[in-house]
Amino acid sequence: MNGAPGQIHAAVYPGSFDPMTRGHLDVIERAAAVFDKVTVAVVVNPQKSAPLFTLDEREAMIRESVATLKNVEVTHFRGLLADFVKSVGAAVIVKGLRVVSDFESEMSTALMNRSLSGVDTVFMPSDPRWSFVSSTLVKEVYNLGADVSEYVPPAVLHVMQSKRPLRPA
Repeated sequence: MNGAPGQIHAAVYPGSFDPMTRGHLDVIERAAAVFDKVTVAVVVNPQKSAPLFTLDEREAMIRESVATLKNVEVTHFRGLLADFVKSVGAAVIVKGLRVVSDFESEMSTALMNRSLSGVDTVFMPSDPRWSFVSSTLVKEVYNLGADVSEYVPPAVLHVMQSKRPLRPA
């Protein structure tokens, strides 16, 4: 970006990434082409059921998957997303949208974040190749014995295979 007034230079892409999919990676790559800096922020949510992958595993999988993107960093956060965005000097949240229902559920969160702290949300529609891929679906089909290598980055597949089966039968 050229530094013109009003341009947004830093963005945060939050999520649980349990696990990261190629859809997530696509959004990160596209955001990295738009913003000078993208912080991929793994959400630590004590109210959510226990994630399948540890926080360290999720961060490591993402780091390895984005290693060629020099303007992307990976971290985690607890608490309000809007507060975290401000704390890292970003001005916008990036959210990927796979289907119309994603927009419906994300819109109220985006409006709340804007109301709380003035942080806007930029929605990126999914590449159609990945519009049906979710972390939940990837875990489900993997547990049933399917090959998910097309849907997750190699670093993620490696960790998944080391845990096979992901859940006891």
